[in-house]
Amino acid sequence: MRIAIVTTDARVGGGIASYLDTVIPLLEAAGHEIAMLCEFDAPGASPPISRSPSAPVWIVAEAGAAHALDALRRWRPDLIYTHGLSDPDFEARVLELAPAIAYAHDYRASCISGAKAFAFPAPSPCARPLGAGCLVHFYPRRCGGLNPFSMLSDFRHAARRLELLRCLPAVLTASQFVRTEYLRNGLAPAIVRCVGLPVIDRQGPRTATPAAAASAPTVTPLRLLFAGRMEPLKGGHVLLDALPSVHSALSRPLILTFAGDGRARVEWARRADALVRRLPAVRVEFTGWLNTAALTRLFDLSDLLVVPSLWPEPFGLVGPEAGMRGLPAAAFAVGGIPEWLTDGTNGALARAILPAPADLADAIVRCLRDPVEHARLRGGAIELARRFRPERHLRLLSNVFELVSSHARVIDGTAQGGVATAHILSRI
Repeated sequence: MRIAIVTTDARVGGGIASYLDTVIPLLEAAGHEIAMLCEFDAPGASPPISRSPSAPVWIVAEAGAAHALDALRRWRPDLIYTHGLSDPDFEARVLELAPAIAYAHDYRASCISGAKAFAFPAPSPCARPLGAGCLVHFYPRRCGGLNPFSMLSDFRHAARRLELLRCLPAVLTASQFVRTEYLRNGLAPAIVRCVGLPVIDRQGPRTATPAAAASAPTVTPLRLLFAGRMEPLKGGHVLLDALPSVHSALSRPLILTFAGDGRARVEWARRADALVRRLPAVRVEFTGWLNTAALTRLFDLSDLLVVPSLWPEPFGLVGPEAGMRGLPAAAFAVGGIPEWLTDGTNGALARAILPAPADLADAIVRCLRDPVEHARLRGGAIELARRFRPERHLRLLSNVFELVSSHARVIDGTAQGGVATAHILSRI
């Protein structure tokens, strides 16, 4: 099958590009021909998304929209697999070229800001469907910026994206949580399918022995890890506020490593400096973004991954990725996180509603206070991560691809658009 991948960036950076970097080689190995249409050749310092050297790539920012669209039309795809463009009107033109399937990675089609969270009076997930009420709450609940023109523009873009999704024969999600979100926004249950995310352990056997092993002395530091974007809703400040309670309960030195970058890094570093001045047995490190090999080594050196997100994570891929290395996790039970993190099996879920540093501290302590329990959680992390093996994801993906493509050929020899096939996934 000739599959056109449609996405924003041509290089590995955020979660969508990382997903495609994993999936495209799987699709090619299964015998599919791949082409890519991307809006930007970005982020510039990152490697290109993995693909065969023969796979054509069209960059809209360089070639122009008309040329890129015409080139894709002449390539004659059997199927379009879209991951969202920043310009939904241009995306609509792309989706007219062949039967199309969308992967809804996030909430850009169901929320003005895309965060699905209120910031005031305290960070909390939002379950409101996209509509006029969102405009009413946008300023009082601090959902986004303060520019009314940006608010209206972003609302129109989200509504347009939602309209596009409603017209497609299949919309895929990483978690049941996101699936429910789009059902709440009017998509038909038959077309919205949870296919998860593929998790690959690219680095082979573990390269380090964890410090929290049963034989480790109490003077050996316990190593906590945060890995991801540093944004306020990612909750790094809540994790820092939880550290004094963790240190007090465990009576062990602590090393917290922040791997990643973002707007909140400066503020978190300021908080970290104040914290370590008060608690000399606590150390906080900031590494910046790490490549796959360096991050994997950090997984191997760490005792616990902490995911303190205050927004409803669509999935939280870093959890199963760390789990593949036998690294358990502690997190708030938001969004799709409970779909890969089971309390007492591969880590611990904070018991309280957000944000609650004391309850996050309790979840961390429950993972680390008993070396025997910690070792059991490491085994559970590996077992649960294996549920997201790439073969399963590829099988689910291929089934949907074939059903959509074959049905479109039956009902319309020209295979233009996907609207007419919107009912077919009821067969799955």
